[in-house]
Amino acid sequence: MSTNEQPTLSLFPLKAGVSEEGHLSIAGCDVVDLAREYGTPLYIFDEFTLRHKCREFAAEFTKRYPDTLIVYASKAFLNRALAVILQEEGLGLDVVSGGELSIALSVDFPADRIYFHGNNKTLEELTLALDHGIGRIVVDNSYELELLDGLCRARQARQDVLLRITPGVDPHTHRYTTTGTLDSKFGFPLATGQAEEAVKQASSSSQLNLLGLHFHLGSPVPETRPFEMAMELALRFAEQMKQKLGFHVAEFGIGGGFAVRYTMDSEIPAVSDYAQVITGKLNSLVTQAGLDFPRLIVEPGRAIVGQAGIALYTVGAVKEIPGVRKYVCVDGGMSDNIRPSLYEARYEMLLANRPLEPQAGRVTVAGKLCESGDILARDINLPSVSPGDLMAVPVCGAYCIPMSSNYNALPKPAIVVTRDGEARLVRRRESYQDLMRLDVA
Repeated sequence: MSTNEQPTLSLFPLKAGVSEEGHLSIAGCDVVDLAREYGTPLYIFDEFTLRHKCREFAAEFTKRYPDTLIVYASKAFLNRALAVILQEEGLGLDVVSGGELSIALSVDFPADRIYFHGNNKTLEELTLALDHGIGRIVVDNSYELELLDGLCRARQARQDVLLRITPGVDPHTHRYTTTGTLDSKFGFPLATGQAEEAVKQASSSSQLNLLGLHFHLGSPVPETRPFEMAMELALRFAEQMKQKLGFHVAEFGIGGGFAVRYTMDSEIPAVSDYAQVITGKLNSLVTQAGLDFPRLIVEPGRAIVGQAGIALYTVGAVKEIPGVRKYVCVDGGMSDNIRPSLYEARYEMLLANRPLEPQAGRVTVAGKLCESGDILARDINLPSVSPGDLMAVPVCGAYCIPMSSNYNALPKPAIVVTRDGEARLVRRRESYQDLMRLDVA
C-alpha cells in the first residue's frame, strides 16, 4: 500500500507498510503480532531507518565539507544496542552524563570519538572520562574549567577540550529547549566577555589542549537562519581570538537540534538543506576571516532516531461526553512520553490493527496516569475506536524513552528492533519486582 492511500504512514519508519492481514507492519514485522508477543506499551525501532539516517547525515555533510564528523547526541535516546549500531556506522557520540558514558563504554565504543557535554559535570564524571581517555571534553563554565585543569594536573595528563560558547541567538523553538540565548544555563556568553576570558584561561593551561569552539542553539530548530547567525558570531569571535591570543580553531561544533516531521502539516528543512546552508556558510566565513579550515562537528540526535521509533499502545476505556469531547484511553501516557505534557508536542496516530479504515471523527487520546494533563493527542481524526484496538504513534524514537519515569509505579515499556522480518528484544519490560529492586526495607 502506498502512503497516498494512508498518508500518515509517511511519518512512520521507512520500512513501514501494511501486512497481508491488513495490519501495520514495520520492516516486515506485523505490529499486531509484536504486541501479542511483547505486550504494550511497546517501543519499536526500525534498524533500516536508523542506519539510513546515519548515512544520510554523513553523506550530505561530507560531500560538501569533507572534514566533518557526525556525532550522535545520546540524550535523544541511547542504549547498548543503539550504541553498537552507531559505532558500526562510524559516528561519534555526544554524552552528557556518566550514565550515557558508561553505556558507550560497555560496548567498547571508541573513546576518541566521544564528546562529553553538560553544564554541571561532577568530579566523579570527569574522573570517569579521564580514566577512559575520552576524546573531547566540552567545557561549559569557569568552575568546570578549573576543576578539569586541577584533575589533569594531579594525574599529569593532558586533555583535549572545546569551549561551549553562548552566541545569543534565538532558535525559535520552545522556551524549555532553547539553549543558545544569552540568558541560558549553558556555555560562556560571547556578549559579556566571559567567552574571551575562558579562551585565555584554557590556552594558558599546560594540562588542557584547547582545540576549538562549540555552540548548541536548542531543539528542534525548524529553519536554517539561526545556524547562520550563530556561525557568524562564533567565527567572528574566533577571528578576534586569533588576532588577540593567537588561538586557532581546529574543531568547530555547531551542535544539533535538526527538526523532524511530527505531523502531516510540518514543514522543515531536509538534511540536505541544513547541510548546504551550514557548510556553505562555514566555507564563506572561514575564507573571509582568513582562518584555517576547522573540522566541522555536527550533532544530530532527534533527526537520527526520531522517525525510526514508534510507540504502540492498547486502547482501554472510551469515554464520550456528549457535545464536549470523546476520550480514548491507552495503557501508557506521560510516564513513557512526557513530551505532549511538557512541551505541548503534537503527534499523529493510527490504529495498527485497522490502518486502512476511514476516519470517523475527532477524539482525544489520553494516558492512564492520574493527571488531567496526561494527554497524548488532542482532537485528532481517527476511525471508530473500541477497547482492544492498538494505537500506533509515529516519531517516538527521540526523548520519549530517556525522559520516561515510573510515575504511578508503572513499569517502563519493552523495546524491540526490527530488521528483515524479524524483531529482537533490546530491553525487556520492567516487572513490578523491578520497581522495588533498589528499595532498602
